Amino acid sequence: MNENQLSKRLHCVASYIKKGMKIADIGSDHAYLPCYSVKQGAASFAVAGEIAEGPFQSAKEQVEKVRLGHLIDVRKGDGLEVVQPGEVDCIVIAGMGGPLITQILDKGKEKLAGVSRLILQPNIGAEHIRRWLLQNEWELIDEQILEEDGKIYEVLAAERGTPYKPYNESELLLGPFLLKKKNAVFVKKWSSELKGWQNILNSMDKAKDRPETEEKKRELLKKIAIVEEALS
Repeated sequence: MNENQLSKRLHCVASYIKKGMKIADIGSDHAYLPCYSVKQGAASFAVAGEIAEGPFQSAKEQVEKVRLGHLIDVRKGDGLEVVQPGEVDCIVIAGMGGPLITQILDKGKEKLAGVSRLILQPNIGAEHIRRWLLQNEWELIDEQILEEDGKIYEVLAAERGTPYKPYNESELLLGPFLLKKKNAVFVKKWSSELKGWQNILNSMDKAKDRPETEEKKRELLKKIAIVEEALS
């Protein structure tokens, strides 16, 4: 992977950047996504944000190497603190867990002024992101599920709009757009999750009954019913 050839996962993320957008890539690592997006003419300007010194230096070196320092600003900081309100119109957060992505968005809410699009790629816990979007008046406009190197990823794109439009309870868990498409990767992911939940449920049946155990069993049974119906 480099500034000319992204991984399948990041290529999917980049496909949601509208031409001419000013983007902030939070947790940019080597800044491949900003470099690729600017070189391809999708992004007109980019901020590459990193909290750790090593990745921050790697991103700086990459941007200097491809001579894009006039269009890509590499900044060190925690989450959205690397951007100012109104500075960018698209936030990208990829390669983290869903709960962490929502924490970053929550902590930096004031930095979302002027932002018209969120492109979010959780490694796990996409449901957390859908709930955050719902609670913060962002409308999910599309999502993709894909497999790369034996791992399954989801990519979610959202804009300010009508947050409740896509959802019911099963769609919050599974993804409204993914549920409609129901491709082979979707089936593979949720078949695997179903087996895992059923194993947990079997283990709980052998354990002593406690109020917290019963509550978790109810939650698992609810999820199992949703997934079984989706896969039937």
